[in-house]
Parts: sequence; structure tokens; C-alpha cells
Amino acid sequence: MTAAAPVTEEAAREVAADGRRAPLILRNRAFGAVWLGQVLTQAAVRMFQVGVSWWIVAYAVRDARGLASGLFMALCTLPAVVLAPVVARTVAGFAHRSVLRTAAALAAAAAGVLAVWAQGGGPPLAGVYGAALALATCQAFFDPCLTTSVPELVDDADIETATGFELSTQSLAGLGGALLGALTVDRAGVAGLAAGCAAAYAGAAVLVASARFRSPSSSASSAASSDEPPARRPLRRILGELPYVRRILVCFTAANLFTAAVFVVIPLYTRSVLHGGGGTVALLEASLGAGALVGAFTGTRVPGRPTVAGAWSLGLMALALALPGLFPHRPVIAGCLAVAGWCAGAVSVRFVALFQRLVPTADKPGFFAVMQAVLGASLPVASLVFGSAGDLFSPRTLCLVQGVGLLPAACALALLGSRTPEPEPSRAPEVLGGTR
Repeated sequence: MTAAAPVTEEAAREVAADGRRAPLILRNRAFGAVWLGQVLTQAAVRMFQVGVSWWIVAYAVRDARGLASGLFMALCTLPAVVLAPVVARTVAGFAHRSVLRTAAALAAAAAGVLAVWAQGGGPPLAGVYGAALALATCQAFFDPCLTTSVPELVDDADIETATGFELSTQSLAGLGGALLGALTVDRAGVAGLAAGCAAAYAGAAVLVASARFRSPSSSASSAASSDEPPARRPLRRILGELPYVRRILVCFTAANLFTAAVFVVIPLYTRSVLHGGGGTVALLEASLGAGALVGAFTGTRVPGRPTVAGAWSLGLMALALALPGLFPHRPVIAGCLAVAGWCAGAVSVRFVALFQRLVPTADKPGFFAVMQAVLGASLPVASLVFGSAGDLFSPRTLCLVQGVGLLPAACALALLGSRTPEPEPSRAPEVLGGTR
């Protein structure tokens, strides 16, 4: 009897300590460093995209602004699609820390070259397009490599928490990049914009180099018994053996045809409808990023199966994107973009965490490269189509088209959930900073 008391007290202390654990980025320094590096890289590329989009619309191009900005955004999304097989082979064949560090360092060099070039005079539009293509190429390697590296940085029990933090990066980047991009162009031009991006990428390279990666626990036994890497399967076969996941990706690819257009519509809407400047662009982009940030941190709390929650979220996003076409007021569009961002962030957390559980470890490098390519395949098309349409139609009309176009994707996702048995993760999800 007397020996049982200390055990009970110790168990109680462990439960209490577990309930007030520090956030993952504080108790896992390696993951915290890499996560902060991703924040810097994605903030840099988002700042560059927002700033250059505004530079094109407000300063660089007088005619066909929509087409020029749409072409720019298409170039920013094209590498993730075209280079998917190369990315998959690179992530599977090289140490993940080396891939991340090299991608960040090369991006810093590309942004630094543009900064020096722009400092000597106004760079031609083709030079800025080339820099955008280089930065997007580096990011095409960085993002799926980091997603694949999550099991090398955290314990299995922290995978969903780490996924939430990782996906919140895009939201933080959207928020920070939105606040800085257009304002930096208004005050310091393309030279200042590129210099800031170069500094962020260089900082990310240093952070990644300082982190210690480990071998995934799921592959530890196989690694001990054999020095040969696992056989790489063709990318088509990976998706072919995951029909449930494949159908989800198709739904979101269709949705991206309309959601991605928001990055082209915002600067056009600001100039043509709101008659604002860089500060207005910063406000609208920041609203989108802030909403996505909240969604990334609260996505695990959304009730229902992922397909059901995703369908409702796409429906709400359709309404949020369409309303600015009917009510052209600054507070209305800022609030609607915040709601749309929340939907995007919440859906991303639910589905990427689900994919982390469903996809075999050996297939993850190829799968996440395929996922990035499949979801990104619609982005260049959306940018070019909506950019060209922006020269012919009012941005308010484009907002309505976005909202209506999302509805079929929402319905398809809802039907998928009702007709297909939905696999669930084997454990209860964990929210950021603690247990549910």
C-alpha cells in the first residue's frame, strides 16, 4: 500500500505535465529551426509575388496589366508542376537537410543578383520574370522536401501537430509577405524588395544547416538490415494505388482553378474598384494570410470527417470570394478574404495530416512531389485565364466567377465522402501546443 502512493503521484505529475506541454517548436529545437526557415522562405517568395504583382499593375505596365500579372503568377507556379519528377528523385536520393539548405542558398543568390541589378537601374520585365522563375524553382524543392522530412524531425505522436505548424507557415508567409511586399515596392522599388528576399533566404539556409535530422523511425529496422535505399516506384503507380487520395486531389485541383485566381484579382480589384495603393493591397493580402493562419491553427478542431468538413469549407469559401463582386467596399472584401483564408488553412491541415497517415513512408517523397504538382497544375492556367480576363471584364465579375466556380468542387467532395468509406487516422488528432 505504501509503495503505491509514489507511483500514483508520479503518474499524476506526468499527466499534469503532459497537459501543459510547451508548443512543439519550443520543445523540439530541430523542428523549430526548420519551421522558422520555412517561414522565412515562404515569406520571401510571397513578398516577392505580392510586390512584383503590384509593381506590374501600378508601375511597370500600362496596357494589358491583367495579362502581364497573370503571366507572372503563372511563372511562379509552373516549376512545381513541371519539375515534379525531378523533385521526387532529388528528395528521395539526397539528404533532406542538404536539399533544404541548398534550395534556400540558391534562392538567396538569385534574389541578391536581382537586387544588385535593380539597384543600377530599373530592371526589365523579363529580368524580373526570370528571377521569379528561379525563386519558384527553389521553393518547388524546398516545400515537398520539408513535408517529407517531418518524421525525421518529430516523434510519431507529434506528426499532426507538426503538420499544423508546417501548414501555418504559408499563412504566416502570406501575412508577412502581404504586409511587406507592396509597401516595399512603393518605398524602395524592386531593388529593396529583392534585397529583403535575399536576406530571408540566407537566414533560412543558416537555420536549416543548424538543425539535426534523424532517420525516420518507421524505416529504422530496414535501414539497419540493408544499406540499399528502398526501390522507387513510378509516380503514377503511387497515386494509382491510392484511389481515395487521388479523388480528393482531383477535387482540390478543380477548386484551385478558382481559388488561385485571388492573387491576380486582388491587385486588379485594388486599382480598378477600390482605387487604392500599396497599403490597400497589403491590407487585403494580410486579411487573406491572417485568416489562413487562424485556419491552420484551428483546422484540427473542425468537426466531421475530412471530406465533409472540406465540402462545407469550400462552400463557405465560394460565398466569401463572391461577395466582393456584389458589395465593393474595403471592409467587406477584407472580411471575406479573411474567411476565405480560414477555410483554406483549415482544409489544408485536415487533409495533409490525413495523407501523412495514409501514404506509406517509402512513397512519401514521390507522393508529396506529385501532390504539389497535381494541386499546382491548375495554378498557371488560373493565373493566365483570370489575368487575361481582367483586361476584358471588371474585377467584380471575376469575383463572382470565382465563387460560382467553387461550388461544383464542393459538391464533388461531399459526394466523395458519402460514397467512399473514409479511412481515419489510427489515433486522435493533436492540436497545436497540447493534446485534445
